[in-house]
Amino acid sequence: MIPKFRQGSWKPELIAIGSSTGGPEALMQIVSALDRSIRAPILIAQHMPASFTEKLATRLSSQNTLVALQAEHDTVLESGKIYIAPGDYHLEVKRLGLHLRTVLHQGPKENSCRPAVDVLFRSVAKYCGNRALAIVLTGMGRDGVDGAQCIRDNGGQVWIQDEATCVIWGMPGAVAEAGTANLVLPLPKIAPEINMFFPTSPISSHVR
Repeated sequence: MIPKFRQGSWKPELIAIGSSTGGPEALMQIVSALDRSIRAPILIAQHMPASFTEKLATRLSSQNTLVALQAEHDTVLESGKIYIAPGDYHLEVKRLGLHLRTVLHQGPKENSCRPAVDVLFRSVAKYCGNRALAIVLTGMGRDGVDGAQCIRDNGGQVWIQDEATCVIWGMPGAVAEAGTANLVLPLPKIAPEINMFFPTSPISSHVR
């Protein structure tokens, strides 16, 4: 059964985002509008060369009080932090005891990509089950389709960016064609929908 998140009965334990062509600017827009009260780690698989992912983390950190960093191997995930898969490495999660931790490896490319969105999403589905939120943003190809299906099969949520606001509709379009998306959202509405899971207080409110 799909969680009735709009009724406030469900919150994601982890948010996983996949993106490719046009992704950096889409990510900038989302992160700049996230509230600092977010109580879940955010993991990103962006198709990008190794020399650019650390720069992307720096750019995203400059947009918000949330900390964005290039993921390192075997790190305990912290709520409200953003972890970006390093170029040429797959990013996965595993659960040890009460904690979710990062896994980086250079396994075979999937969909001609490393990092691959499918690799990230499958691990999130395995370890977060029905408390996973996966978001597929603009990008060429079909990376994310199989992983999104795993998220749905395990009771999690799958959101996609709508065609009108995508640079390339390929990745989210493929998820839409597969019938896996719970929500299709224009880019400016994605962050506000995430913020709805984590109501702010006057003390923690993000001042923009």
